[in-house]
Amino acid sequence: MKYLCMIYCDEGKDATNTPQEHESVHAAYMAYTLDGRAKGVIKAGDPLHPSSTATTVRVRDGRTVTADGPYAETKEQLGGYYMLDCENLDQAIEWAARIPHAAHGAVEVRPVIAVS
Repeated sequence: MKYLCMIYCDEGKDATNTPQEHESVHAAYMAYTLDGRAKGVIKAGDPLHPSSTATTVRVRDGRTVTADGPYAETKEQLGGYYMLDCENLDQAIEWAARIPHAAHGAVEVRPVIAVS
C-alpha cells in the first residue's frame, strides 16, 4: 500500500542553521533516501521551495482567486514529501520516524487511495 509522508518543519529555524548543520541534515536525508530506494520502499520524494513561493488557488462562484503564500499560517510549513510503498501502516510509521525532520518537526503519514 502507498503512503504519503508530508514533512513539516519550521522554515525560520532551518534558515538559521550553520553550513555544517545544513550539510549534516542533507547527508541524513541522502542516507535515508538511498536506503529506502534500495529496499524498494521509497517510490518518490522531493523537497519543496520555501512556503513564501507558494500560491494558494480557490475557485469561488466560478472565478479563480489566488493568494500568495501557503493555505494557512502555521508554525511549521510543508517542506517536502516521500511516497512510500509499505506492507501496512506500522511499516510506514517506522519509515516516517526515520525521516530526519521527524526529530524536530512533524511527519504526517496518510494512505493513498489507489484509483487505477
